[in-house]
Amino acid sequence: MSTVKTSRRRPLFGRMYPKMAAAMDEDGMTERRQSLLAGLTGEVVEVGAGHGVNFAHYPAEVTRVVAVEPEPRLRAQAQAAAAETAVPVEVVPGVAENLPVADQSVEAVVFCMVLCSLPDVGGALAEARRVLKPGGQIRFLEHVRADTFGLARMQDVLDATVWPLMVGGCHLGRDAEAAIRRAGFHIDQLDRFLFPPARTPVSFHILGTALRGGDE
Repeated sequence: MSTVKTSRRRPLFGRMYPKMAAAMDEDGMTERRQSLLAGLTGEVVEVGAGHGVNFAHYPAEVTRVVAVEPEPRLRAQAQAAAAETAVPVEVVPGVAENLPVADQSVEAVVFCMVLCSLPDVGGALAEARRVLKPGGQIRFLEHVRADTFGLARMQDVLDATVWPLMVGGCHLGRDAEAAIRRAGFHIDQLDRFLFPPARTPVSFHILGTALRGGDE
């Protein structure tokens, strides 16, 4: 009898990520997080919620956030952050490919800097489709594959060597937009931007909204 996996221990990443996120927010990522969550209502699932850095930015119209986080150290920090947040947040163990949420039960699923590190991106997006109500949406803020051959090649080299070991399984060269489309979502809004603004292997990002295929 198989056991449903709910945790992925990444102790080094669990220690590093809050500091990384704080540095990014100091450089302007806070505004992108606010744009990611603006206009959400009802019940929401946040996949890979980390230490809860997004919780303070959920609008008051959100009635409940189910924050799924597999890394135990980050999950404990997220639970502390949830206790200080105006919007109700329930932090739970779980993995993106097997969300502890009922079919067609939420208005939105949020992915923020998480598709890059998942073992099964297609499975995670299929789970998002499963739990979304008809007319539901995903919100995504992700770093993505570079738009030039040289930088994309550098991303591939980093992904094949040190980067995933350093940054919790992250892959710089993944094409999150293509994965979202392959999963049957219709991208309704898409913003491409560089963060930091210099063109480096880590700078390419997208921010947007996608609807379940057949719902738009």
